[in-house]
Amino acid sequence: MWLGVLCGLLAGAMWGLVFIVPEYLGAFSPLELAVGRYVAYGAMAFGLLLPRLKSLFATLLPGDYAALLRHALAGNIVYYMLLAMGVKYAGVAPTSLIIGMLPVVVTLLGRNDHGAVPLRRLALPLLLVGVGIACINVDTFMHVDAAQSTGAIALGVLCATGALLCWSWYAVDNARYLKRNPQFSSAQWSALYGLSTGVVAVLLGAGAFAWSLASGDPKQASPTRDWTLFWACNALLALGASVIGNHLWNVASRRVPVTLSGQLILFETLFALLYGFLYRGHGPRPLEIAAIALLVAGVTWSVRAHAGDQDALAFEASALQAGHADLAEGDGVAGAAHRHQS
Repeated sequence: MWLGVLCGLLAGAMWGLVFIVPEYLGAFSPLELAVGRYVAYGAMAFGLLLPRLKSLFATLLPGDYAALLRHALAGNIVYYMLLAMGVKYAGVAPTSLIIGMLPVVVTLLGRNDHGAVPLRRLALPLLLVGVGIACINVDTFMHVDAAQSTGAIALGVLCATGALLCWSWYAVDNARYLKRNPQFSSAQWSALYGLSTGVVAVLLGAGAFAWSLASGDPKQASPTRDWTLFWACNALLALGASVIGNHLWNVASRRVPVTLSGQLILFETLFALLYGFLYRGHGPRPLEIAAIALLVAGVTWSVRAHAGDQDALAFEASALQAGHADLAEGDGVAGAAHRHQS
């Protein structure tokens, strides 16, 4: 289980970057940001899958294609568009705070899954998480920029809430699907997931480009829109947050119960806040420090609750046994990628 916890932490470090890029590339629309990121992700996934693409496609069933499509939409494209709109209209901090409720929502959705700790044992850890998020919310709305309109903030909050719902459903459905289908390694499923997302992103991008040409959108020729920077940022985000982050998360999803995976998602919020402090150029305020301490305490407590639970220990043993093949497959994909790059 502890390997799963470490992978979840590192995935959070990768995912925290997605809250900064929309702020950094503010001249681009949420749709453009989503298309750019996931076209790059799809291209990288295609490169990873190329040596075994034909044989892998031969093993896919209609249910696998359906799962890949719904995960591509809910877990990637729609989620990131809503997140980018939340950052654009409400700011980095409020958006990361709302999405920081993922542990609570995912825990509730996965409360009946195998290996889940009874909610009564998670009540106090979840209370700490809730109080921590409340502290950040209070601090955020105590320091609202006077230039922001109430309507824009409300729209941003609504979009961030939509992103929360999208990713909560994806996290639970993806974890359950991986556990029901051990024939896919974490690396294979992550690459297939990226490839399917890239195909959808290309179709969306082509449609949006055709629409902009037909409507004569003046933004396409704007000198403030640095397309070189756009593609560089999205390529780095695709590699770090999508290829590496999603692979780490798939490994974690196989090795921890769904209720614990919900708590590990909180690392994304913590890293997003850290990157936000660095981007703003100053450290956290007192309420932000209190919030971070409460969030870390809540996650640590939840990990200990799972580690002490006999069902979780049994889950760990079975997952580790099944994981030998997964690790071997992961090494094979990494080797194939290296050979392809060479």
